[in-house]
Amino acid sequence: SPARVSIRMTLTIQRDVSLETLNTFGIAVRSRCFARIESIEDLRALRERPEWNEGPRLILGGGSNLLFTQDFDGLVAHVALTGREYLGDEGDHRLVAAAAGENWDAFVRHTVREGWPGLENLALIPGSVGAAPVQNIGAYGVELFERFAWLEAFDLASGRVNRMSADACGFGYRDSVFKRELRERVVITRVVFRLPKRWEPRTEYGDVREMLDERGIDRPSALDVACVVTAIRRAKLPDPAVIGNAGSFFKNPIVTGEVFDAIRADEPGAVAHRQADGRVKLGAAWLIDRCGWRGRSLLGSSGRAAVHDRQALVLVNRGGATGAEVLALASAIQQSVAERFGVALEPEPVVV
Repeated sequence: SPARVSIRMTLTIQRDVSLETLNTFGIAVRSRCFARIESIEDLRALRERPEWNEGPRLILGGGSNLLFTQDFDGLVAHVALTGREYLGDEGDHRLVAAAAGENWDAFVRHTVREGWPGLENLALIPGSVGAAPVQNIGAYGVELFERFAWLEAFDLASGRVNRMSADACGFGYRDSVFKRELRERVVITRVVFRLPKRWEPRTEYGDVREMLDERGIDRPSALDVACVVTAIRRAKLPDPAVIGNAGSFFKNPIVTGEVFDAIRADEPGAVAHRQADGRVKLGAAWLIDRCGWRGRSLLGSSGRAAVHDRQALVLVNRGGATGAEVLALASAIQQSVAERFGVALEPEPVVV
């Protein structure tokens, strides 16, 4: 229709665009082609542009779970859809939606201010709303799938927007189908959350409980929990606006009870959490720290890619680091942990 043609004409394909400010590691790479996606019609228009079919393509959200190792010789589509909406009640829950391009922490703070608790433990996690289900983000006793209702995803082959349930998303520990079989096949456009009316705070994690006690808070509100989680994260984790990083670089490995018992025999202070199925989730930060990596780089104090000096789970760009340097550091850490503990560390960020 004429209206559709008019909308398509608003989509601009830029050439030779810097991606340095669009990835939280701050890696200075460029993309051959770049499109900013602000609507579903932009996605439909993009499918018909020749640049979409001329080479590799990458769907980019907040860039907080990504490591670029080279310039991208293709098209980067930056998802920038915005909007928040209260959809009403569903039994004992509230349904709250956010567009994929919304900043995750800003959305969490919005729900807390509106009196819709449930996401407060996930405060200050970097990235966008659309990226949150991809990673099945989690922190301080809450994972996204627990608060998830459904999402809407644009099918790049058919041009249709489909609703996907939790089962269809295949959520796992820091995992989903969007990292595997649906990677680069769909674009998440909106996520809907099911937030409890009968809310109880999740404060079982030691750091959270300890800070609440320090502040004399016996019956915390959602705002109290959000403020405490934010303070803890700020104390432990570097701000990507100050020093480039992608948050936790490695997943906490899950091992059998037998493997953990062998580790604990030599290391009684091993940081770990037993799972319901009998397996044990090891603290990756503790493993890395015990291998002596905290605050170090491959080149001593002069290395541009380094392990953060306060949190061994975070790799940082001290300035001017390349993705290859970060990746080399990550590989050296993996080798150290494997040699000392017989445990394989798996990176969280997607390497491009």
